[in-house]
Amino acid sequence: MTNKWGGRTSERGQGLVLGLLLGGTGQTKKPGRDGPTDNLLDIDAYIEQARQAERGKIHTIFLADALVTSETAPKPGLEPVTLLSALAARTSRIGLIGSISTSFTEPYNLARQVLSLDHISGGRAGWNLVTSSAGEKNFGKPLPAHDDRYAIAEEFAGVVQALWESWERDAVTYDDSGRQRVDARKVHRIDWSSRHFSVQGPLNVSRSPQDKPILAQAGSSAEGRQLGARIADVIFTTGLTETEPSIEIYRDFKQRASAFGRSPDAIKILPGVAPVIGSTDEEAKRFWRNVIDDIDFEEGRKSLASQFGGVDFEGIDLDAPIPVAELPQTAKVEGRRSRFGVFRDLIESGKVRTVRDLIIYHSSGAGHWFPIGSVENIADQLQDRYERGATDGFNFLAFTLKYELGLTALTDHLIPELQRRGIFHHDYQHETLRQNLGV
Repeated sequence: MTNKWGGRTSERGQGLVLGLLLGGTGQTKKPGRDGPTDNLLDIDAYIEQARQAERGKIHTIFLADALVTSETAPKPGLEPVTLLSALAARTSRIGLIGSISTSFTEPYNLARQVLSLDHISGGRAGWNLVTSSAGEKNFGKPLPAHDDRYAIAEEFAGVVQALWESWERDAVTYDDSGRQRVDARKVHRIDWSSRHFSVQGPLNVSRSPQDKPILAQAGSSAEGRQLGARIADVIFTTGLTETEPSIEIYRDFKQRASAFGRSPDAIKILPGVAPVIGSTDEEAKRFWRNVIDDIDFEEGRKSLASQFGGVDFEGIDLDAPIPVAELPQTAKVEGRRSRFGVFRDLIESGKVRTVRDLIIYHSSGAGHWFPIGSVENIADQLQDRYERGATDGFNFLAFTLKYELGLTALTDHLIPELQRRGIFHHDYQHETLRQNLGV
């Protein structure tokens, strides 16, 4: 099928950077409607997803994490670095980025874990820095206020990066017989001392095969944008329904990076997208109806409470208007502030009117953009955002990719169309994640 782009080569240099969030549905689904990859303890399912993503030449897989589970709808899950280490042994080129909180671990432990994964994978590891909005009851200490969490996170990341650099690049050498030699003169203490951390160093893991593991960051609040622009290689943002606000966010991150003396190309902005893909627009709409049919709306009410500042939705009729006046102001929300702001804007604009609408929107893409259509239609929309300067790529969420065609819709249909248009690579060009990302 000929499309309006005519397969032309992109005017932008590198082409799209694509990631894939591995895991289950992300939905509040009806009991008994679980699919084949809803078992979040099934290592074989994760391996198959990772290998399929690698066959599709996706740059990196990404694992989210939470240090709590719902009391009303608990789900088991695997710790990211452990899981990614297993996937590293069963893949060869795709990146491996896992989320770890700066609020509930120590810099030395984190630096060691991620750099170990980097060596195991041959230079394909990354850390997604999160500050957490819950979990304090499991660690016996209070959760710092929103702004304080980001101040701590900046110091934390500084310690981690200093530890990753505590071994010079040629500190470890090998003689002709393969015997390892370490030059102690090239291994250095960091002697870090700041308000929140005191770390002597050096790290007990040598320099990364890619110089340093990739540092990703997922916050889009004002504090999150400032932190990401200063230190991150990759920014995971909320994929907005409208293009113009996405362009504003993209430009803001790039301008902030420039203000810190960084090249705007030194960070890649990857908004989330949860496409519903069919062979035709009509088929995609049918798949979408299946997505909606799978939603457990009563569980959906409960899951909204944590997202919306503790607002109780259980007493509101599903088809009644959302009481906007009862929602907290975005600036007063302590956790996932930018995501809350997205939902509040949708409600205030009238694009999301009822509790049912809100649950559908929240369950389907977790607040991210979820375009519905044929392969060509989805490719048109992705290319339009890319060409208009709204993004460097996309982080695909598997929520809607599980239906009908599953991940195959992405790897065997959408990606070949993006390649045909000249906006996505046909193969990995380098061995390490940093090189493949171009950062």
